Amino acid sequence: MNITSLEPARCLPVPDAGFGALRTERGNLPLESVDVAAGISGLVAGVEVTQGFRNPFDVTLEATYVFPLPDRAAVTGFRMEADDRVVEGMLKERGEARADYDRALREGRRAAIAEEDRPDVFTIRVGNILPGERVSVKLSMSQPLPYEDGAATFRFPLVVAPRYIPGSPIDGPPAGDGAAPDTDAVPDASRISPPVLLPGFPDPVRLSLTATLDAAGLELRELASSLHVVEEEGHTMRVRPGERLDRDFILRMSFDASTSLQLDERRDGGPDDRGTFALTVLPPPLQATRAPRDLVLLLDRSGSMSGWKMVCARRAAARIVDTLTPRDRFAVLAFDSVVEEAFEGLVEASDRNRYRAVEHLARVDARGGTELLEPLRQAIALLGGRSERERVVVLVTDGQVGNEDQILEQAGGALSAMRVHTVGIDRAVNAGFLGRLAGLGAGRCELVESEDRLDAAMEHIHRRIGAPLVTDLQLKDLEIEPDTVTHLGSIFPGVPLRAYGRYREGTSVTVRGMAAGTPWEERVAGVRVDNPAIRAVWARAHLRELEDRYAMGEHDLEQRIVRTSLDYGVLCRFTAYVAVDTRQVAGEGGPEHRVIQPVEPPSGWEQPQGAFGAGHFGANVMLAASSAPSPRMRMPEAGLLDQGFGGGQPQSAPAYGGPPMPGQAMPAMPGGGGSRGYAGRAGHRLESVRPQLVAELDRLNALPAPDLLYLADLGTRLTALAAYLGGNAELEALARELESAERPGVDARALHDRAVEVLATLAGTGSPAPGRPGTPGDGRPGTPGDGRPGTPGDRRRGPFWKRT
Repeated sequence: MNITSLEPARCLPVPDAGFGALRTERGNLPLESVDVAAGISGLVAGVEVTQGFRNPFDVTLEATYVFPLPDRAAVTGFRMEADDRVVEGMLKERGEARADYDRALREGRRAAIAEEDRPDVFTIRVGNILPGERVSVKLSMSQPLPYEDGAATFRFPLVVAPRYIPGSPIDGPPAGDGAAPDTDAVPDASRISPPVLLPGFPDPVRLSLTATLDAAGLELRELASSLHVVEEEGHTMRVRPGERLDRDFILRMSFDASTSLQLDERRDGGPDDRGTFALTVLPPPLQATRAPRDLVLLLDRSGSMSGWKMVCARRAAARIVDTLTPRDRFAVLAFDSVVEEAFEGLVEASDRNRYRAVEHLARVDARGGTELLEPLRQAIALLGGRSERERVVVLVTDGQVGNEDQILEQAGGALSAMRVHTVGIDRAVNAGFLGRLAGLGAGRCELVESEDRLDAAMEHIHRRIGAPLVTDLQLKDLEIEPDTVTHLGSIFPGVPLRAYGRYREGTSVTVRGMAAGTPWEERVAGVRVDNPAIRAVWARAHLRELEDRYAMGEHDLEQRIVRTSLDYGVLCRFTAYVAVDTRQVAGEGGPEHRVIQPVEPPSGWEQPQGAFGAGHFGANVMLAASSAPSPRMRMPEAGLLDQGFGGGQPQSAPAYGGPPMPGQAMPAMPGGGGSRGYAGRAGHRLESVRPQLVAELDRLNALPAPDLLYLADLGTRLTALAAYLGGNAELEALARELESAERPGVDARALHDRAVEVLATLAGTGSPAPGRPGTPGDGRPGTPGDGRPGTPGDRRRGPFWKRT
């Protein structure tokens, strides 16, 4: 790979930042800043997130940023600002919003679009940013705060951690620009897998995060930030400057909440003449009576759990085993790419068996990929049909999987008939998915972000892993709109009931349930409020439940989901916010260069080791990923590598995970699970890298025209693949040809076609050019099978994440 000559005064190496990391005056990544401003009042936070982009290149740019938001936050506003112009975003059906965005870019107008890909993973694209120009986009949202054991928690995620992507790669162009290929298990994997910066990249994004507190008349006893150093100025907490976007921001506030019923009668702008209520019921002073239990403990031992997370997970699992009594039966399953049982089937929770289980857990170490569906199936089979015993599943994991919808579709129905508790261990945990699983089974989700937090968290788990205080909850007296109340679940020790819904008439509500086998009820008088956040929070929670039902097979809910999202102005997976400037700022035809913003390696994860150690980041470890660099593009300043808007190291490290477990297909993206690198490995079979060859072929075919820079970079990746295989003559020969792509007089078309031919042969696709742009059924706009919106409810429509 060629390296542009340096100008020492303008491109200084960054001390202790790793080989190849440089700082330039113009920067080398499009995302400059993330500003989070939260106003916390009682148990609700209003948050504004502003992302600042700058084009460091000399051609028009489209920047893509994949980022997290709190899974329960209701996004209600979107705004783009550039060149003293402010453009308010409009919420539309997702395919329509994409069509507006693509049309604006083709016409040379500036535009931005915000889409939800998971309850806590979002994508923003900003297009036609002029050279040197700054553009900012702002998201407004309302977020309910969980309240447990006398403390409310404001958790704001700052990085999308690599997720394990199971399944086999699928044909056609990718759904997004991420590092992982789409698979049959995760057909939108390329939308949730941003490339990860190698360690040591200098100050990639400037973070500003403030939280202004209003205890709403309650006495604030204690305030603690568990993962970030904060500076306190009056009632405002501010993250210390220089912090990186590599872990969740967590702020805990201790105060005494109270049972309450808030009635918001705002009727303006709604689709009906209804009000919205927010109900909080503190746990009653009762003693829970435990019935005999059948409990299956699932322990995630995948590669992403290595280090402190594995230590915490083993301790957490052992504490859970300690909660059992001789009246209970239990099983322990440790899983990665395979499932290992501590015993055969369910065994009595005798002292001897509990000791054997803890001894087994002490030997568990991290390895392999996060194949979560199979252990859930085994747990369901072990717990069998209905029984007099309470059936409980406890999952200890970081939740870093991409096939959430597949898991809900294939296991959600059975899990909803059991009690499911989840324990999430990570500093960038997949809280959205773990909360969804726990919600299905009327259980609890406990999050552990550090070893220091483990003891307190385990005390909570010890109290809640048993029977809840009150079950079979119902609401009476208030005239409630049918099918609008959020999931009631159960009341656990220290955990109040929180429910939202739409109502017609009434001034109070009676909560009824069963406590220790006897009826229990509590009447709560209502207080009228004028708080639009209540309606937004209800709409988001209601949409979450509808989307989960859709994922579990109720596809006829799509129209209802879209209508609810648009009626209440709350973003969901079937809609998108789009902002289009009316003024033309660039030539027609769209941006001349596109780049996806790399993200930080999550704090506490094992880092890549050595030139051939992609570690647990698997395919996500990159300098940066983008679509093919434009031949007209120049780097921001001299001194950057040709690939270069990423940093860290030259891309000599392979972008692939380790070999599969025996009998298993190689995962497409072992990011959440993990390989342990390539060092010292050789002689793997070609089949083990076939998914990567297919992915490279798909990307090559998706190029609008042959591109020598892209071909040269492909050559370095194929060299790494050949080294991983312990040598492969065809790969090595093609890599040598491609690495010479930048020499004078090279025929780009001939080299491109040569690469397609060899990759198609090695990948075994049987076709040298699958998915050529514009061919029927390739999923691109304007071709048959492109997934354009048709008539409502048309089953032939493409998946919503591909519609245009």
